[in-house]
Amino acid sequence: MRTLPDHLRKGMKLVIIGCHPTESSVRVGHYYAGRDNEFWPLIFEGGVVPEPFDYRDDKRVIEFGIGLTDLVKRPSKTATELAREDFAEGRIVLSQKLEEFAPRVVAFNGKMTYELFAQRKCKFGLQKESLYGARVYVLPATPGPDMKSKSEKLQHFRKLAQLVKRVEKERESGAQVTEHA
Repeated sequence: MRTLPDHLRKGMKLVIIGCHPTESSVRVGHYYAGRDNEFWPLIFEGGVVPEPFDYRDDKRVIEFGIGLTDLVKRPSKTATELAREDFAEGRIVLSQKLEEFAPRVVAFNGKMTYELFAQRKCKFGLQKESLYGARVYVLPATPGPDMKSKSEKLQHFRKLAQLVKRVEKERESGAQVTEHA
């Protein structure tokens, strides 16, 4: 099965998790490659990355300490084409990746993605529970069933960028306290 490779390294500040790669993204070999997908403009305009780029440069996210993966790696046109077994396997594999790579913040691209992973309902934004030590943020899908306006999506990407900055600052000040102790 041809799919998209994970863009992951240990200790990333942020990992963004999509539901599944679309067939069109797999065909071109890049994340969020759909013509109508607002992911790349939003990740820049929201302040998550410091410069604009598009799906053809998706590997560059690693330069900014950001990783990309999916809950289910099997490509399909829509999530409705995926079976319960795909999600069950995806939950196990994704949990192993999060434990191994230990990102500080995890963002799910879409409520449905998080709900299929956590197997419970959620609201957009920062979640109460952490996941393998990472803070968890649920973004509106880009594009997708969440049907939020671009300005609403942008607000969430800005909040995600603020969360990542706050977690990094806490980590740095915690490291300094430990060094001086």
